[in-house]
Amino acid sequence: MEVNTQSVNFNVQPDLLDFIQKRMDKLDHFYDRVIYSDVYLKVEKTSEKENKFAEIKVHVPGDDLIVKKQCKTFEEAVDSAASSLERVLTKRKQKLRPHA
Repeated sequence: MEVNTQSVNFNVQPDLLDFIQKRMDKLDHFYDRVIYSDVYLKVEKTSEKENKFAEIKVHVPGDDLIVKKQCKTFEEAVDSAASSLERVLTKRKQKLRPHA
């Protein structure tokens, strides 16, 4: 799957990009009609420890699915958002399946 990653207020390390690509590739197991996805990473300049945001937008035929998560690390935020997307894509796949 093609994954476009954008970061705000920081530079992304190559190992984080590899993690994001591997995690997003797992979504193909849940729904095979994903066209591509956009991952937005952002750091808020606050005193809170949970200042890292991950927003994932998945483009599927006829719709865009968006999930936003806030965590202590980007890996945790991306993993949490991807887990939510797995549930959404599974529900979508079941809705499209013809009833027997």
